[in-house]
Amino acid sequence: MLTENNGKILSVDIGGSHIKATVLNVAGIFLQDYERLPTPTPATPGKVLDVIKELAQKFPGYDKVAAGFPGFIKDGLVKTAPNLNTADWANFNLVKALEEILGKPALVVNDADLQGLAVVSGKGLELMITLGTGFGTALLRDGVLMPHLEIAHHPVTKNKDYDAYIGEFEFKRIGKKKWNKRMKRVIEILKVVFNYDRLYISGGSAKEINFKLDDNIVIAGNRDGIKGGAKLWEQEHRMNAWKQEIVNPTEKI
Repeated sequence: MLTENNGKILSVDIGGSHIKATVLNVAGIFLQDYERLPTPTPATPGKVLDVIKELAQKFPGYDKVAAGFPGFIKDGLVKTAPNLNTADWANFNLVKALEEILGKPALVVNDADLQGLAVVSGKGLELMITLGTGFGTALLRDGVLMPHLEIAHHPVTKNKDYDAYIGEFEFKRIGKKKWNKRMKRVIEILKVVFNYDRLYISGGSAKEINFKLDDNIVIAGNRDGIKGGAKLWEQEHRMNAWKQEIVNPTEKI
């Protein structure tokens, strides 16, 4: 029987350019170094699942699966996947598909949510942003995931959302100097909107930031993001225990 305190976790990070996987223990410690393969083109559900299955074969003996996906996930269904082509993924049941090809129970969240679970301190209101192919966000209070918001697709100028304003393509188009000027503006907006206790910045473009950051802003390593798979399952077990307590409350003397 799987509980919060047992089971090895296959943790998968589905990105716009690469798909990574590793096996973790319940404390989020790597039991093997992660492996990665290029995200297929086109990144259709079938092709992405084939890559995940190939990666999973390198990690025998896992008991459950956690995955981060670059889009909006609701009840296991993909609602948006802007960097993989939403039309191909619309309403695709990714949880069910993973369970079918891997034969293990699975949980799926947005990829920034997975990274946020891995790196936050667990104290106060903490915001995670990822600067990769696109712009990702995760909001956590005392280490617990809040409902996911696709801030990336909210307008930041008259003609651009956050993805188009500071995403990887735009960095290459406008260059480092202009991109950093935009990043300063974005951080100022996030301060006002969220009034966070701490902001974490991760992703391939995080290393390009060249201005001084506030003391409550942390650059987080990309490697650690995949560890969020352990925290995701920990929260799932705790939520299930809480639901069980509501249905069958224990008698207190």
